[in-house]
Amino acid sequence: MKMLLDGQWVDRDKKIEVTDPFDNSVIDTVPAGSKKDVESALSAAVRGFEITKRMTVYQRAQILFKTASIISDNLEDFATIIAREGSKTIREARKEASRCVNTITASAEEAKRILGETIPFDSFPGGEQRRGYYYRFPIGVILAITPFNDPLNLVAHKLGPAVAAGNAVILKPATVTPLSAIKLVEAMVQAGLPPQAVQVITGYGHEIGDALVSDERVRMISFTGGVEAGKRIAKLAGIKKIGMELGSNSPVIVWKDADIELAVESCVSGAFWAAGQNCIGVQRLLVHRDIYDEFRRKFVERTKKYKIGDKMKDETDMGPMITENEAKRVEKWVNDARKKGAAVLTGGGREGAVFEPTVLENVPRNVTIHCEEVFGPTVNLYPVDDLDEAIKEANSLPYGLLAAIFTSNIDVAFKASYELDCGGVMINDSTDYRLDSMPFGGVKYSGLGREGLKFSLQEMTEPKVVCFYLPKM
Repeated sequence: MKMLLDGQWVDRDKKIEVTDPFDNSVIDTVPAGSKKDVESALSAAVRGFEITKRMTVYQRAQILFKTASIISDNLEDFATIIAREGSKTIREARKEASRCVNTITASAEEAKRILGETIPFDSFPGGEQRRGYYYRFPIGVILAITPFNDPLNLVAHKLGPAVAAGNAVILKPATVTPLSAIKLVEAMVQAGLPPQAVQVITGYGHEIGDALVSDERVRMISFTGGVEAGKRIAKLAGIKKIGMELGSNSPVIVWKDADIELAVESCVSGAFWAAGQNCIGVQRLLVHRDIYDEFRRKFVERTKKYKIGDKMKDETDMGPMITENEAKRVEKWVNDARKKGAAVLTGGGREGAVFEPTVLENVPRNVTIHCEEVFGPTVNLYPVDDLDEAIKEANSLPYGLLAAIFTSNIDVAFKASYELDCGGVMINDSTDYRLDSMPFGGVKYSGLGREGLKFSLQEMTEPKVVCFYLPKM
């Protein structure tokens, strides 16, 4: 596949191989972009904004509606690419492709709801002869940097609202999973988006990332990735908008009155979806001591039934991690926790990039797998005795994306909803739930700002005040 620069699909002599992490077979290649390509992308994006900012709302919305239709008509092709280049099984990939259709459709709908308001200038003495309003306008060139774990839908979450608002975009997809992103841009261009409106530059972040992030022509950075990369971006960015989703270490409280069967089924899926490479995946299960033994037994039994193997088979529940090195990292974290007293109730084994679904208990509070986002198929169990203790434990780490609680007590649910430090609380569901139109983001190290189409549009536009002085009124 090729990069899209200044309205042309271009190739380069230097290539990056895109491989299937399950068997390391080469799927395709993409160009390894250079700093010269960065300059081409930046210059072209500035010119592209001169086109996009003059497009009508109707034009932008129709392009997005047609894009969604193209994806829907080719859903299996998109799902196959997602599954081949990444970690998702074909069933997981089909769900992501369907979500992408919803994300692009909702972006088109929200394009028609970028509203302003009249301003009561006569609310203060001296304003009696003034009338006015504000409206929202596109901010310019947006740099979108996307991760590997949702290689299609997280790109849609950035491109959809950016196009809906009338911005120009430079897209830097994850180096290991660029094919889904390129295929989405192809669909947008096919749907009528001026090719100058979006630049796609593939390449290694350490070679092109700093030049993209620090350039003053970029007016906003929308980044999804790790905390350390987020800190570096914040240092380099200068004066521009920054939206960041930086992951989490998601806690789930299972209260003594919970539906245990529901909690087990939801949290097993929430912990091991996409091989645990999920920013809202379940990592810490805080279970009331009265039901802890029963929950642990059923959770381990259900985990052992998880089928791992070939991603392209419908019966497979979980495939490989994105690379063997990532699987080795998780293996190291698990072994370190085990040496310091943690018990592995099931799993813990690795073969290549495939790491078994793993359940731990008695995890010390000072080990990495407790303190950091594991981004792998492991989950920790902890008994708790009272709600205040559970909430305090849930809030104890410097992350706060989503949290969850299973309970049949409305008072318990409300208390948890208001006292958990996070961007969203799921009641009787695991943290691994997201509606693409809801405000999505976190507190503390989990990020800055909110995604979700209406909320992304607020981030990707600015208000402008228009005031008329009418002396003859």
